[in-house]
Amino acid sequence: MCGDCAYSPRTFFHRKGGFEVEPKKKGMSLLAKQNAAGWVFLIPASAMIAIMSFFPMIKAFIMSLQTGVGTNMTFTGFDNYVRMFNDRVFLRSVGNTFIYLAIQVPIMLVLAILLAQLLNNRNLRFKGLFRTCVFLPCATSLVSYALIFRFLFAQDGFVNHIFQALGVMETGYNWLGNAATAKFVIIFALIWRWTGYNMVFYLAGLQNIEYSVYEAAQIDGASGWKTFWKITVPLLKPTIIMTFIMSINGTLQLFDESVNLTNGGPANATITMSHYVYNSCFLRSPNFGYACAMAFFIFILVAILAFINLKVGDTRD
Repeated sequence: MCGDCAYSPRTFFHRKGGFEVEPKKKGMSLLAKQNAAGWVFLIPASAMIAIMSFFPMIKAFIMSLQTGVGTNMTFTGFDNYVRMFNDRVFLRSVGNTFIYLAIQVPIMLVLAILLAQLLNNRNLRFKGLFRTCVFLPCATSLVSYALIFRFLFAQDGFVNHIFQALGVMETGYNWLGNAATAKFVIIFALIWRWTGYNMVFYLAGLQNIEYSVYEAAQIDGASGWKTFWKITVPLLKPTIIMTFIMSINGTLQLFDESVNLTNGGPANATITMSHYVYNSCFLRSPNFGYACAMAFFIFILVAILAFINLKVGDTRD
């Protein structure tokens, strides 16, 4: 060991002014390593989102400005969008979709909140069984449950047999052959299928609310309705906004029920926007540009309504 330096297998110190100073270690700092690890996880996911989502969206928008098939696509500007707003069937599909949205979504979400409140009661017996029964429709295949409702509401189906047995009607009613009742069947099927799905979100939100809050409200003499309206609803507001946006998104893209229950009939009276996009793209003479234009219109509707819901529900100053 020399007089001006000290050496060990692990460290090397220089003497300076009577003190031993350890040289700076080479390599990445802890913060740099954490940032690098974050980018390692973020880049693959971002690349997949860009490839699987954003690139197809850009490609679809470019295609919406063209007409033709395959290599014969020609640029026509916004002609497809102009045609879209002059298409009576498409405008009817927009109207039908908003009818489903305006009727089904509020009823479904109100029922989901009420069922969640009921099944969140700690004194209720067999809660697990009841929760499972309400949620089971959500586990049913979309195509399967649509076909089941089609058979139930057929002219010789189970519903007509029940009404005939009760003496309400003498002959079977053609539920799916009438425009108004066919819409009712679709709305009823949607409520049956998705109420339990939304109930799970509300139930999770209710279980995060301290039970002492309700006990304090009872001590103060608050009624059940006032407790629900003044405590439960405000505390569930983020969950309500989330389920409302998801329900709007799903209803605007409604497809299976229109195809499998009524096939859009009678006379396009129940057809939805997504169903009409499918027909324009695959069943008739293929017009991918026009179908992309309608799909982009649906995308814009979803984005606008989601933005409005977020702004209305945002109570921050």
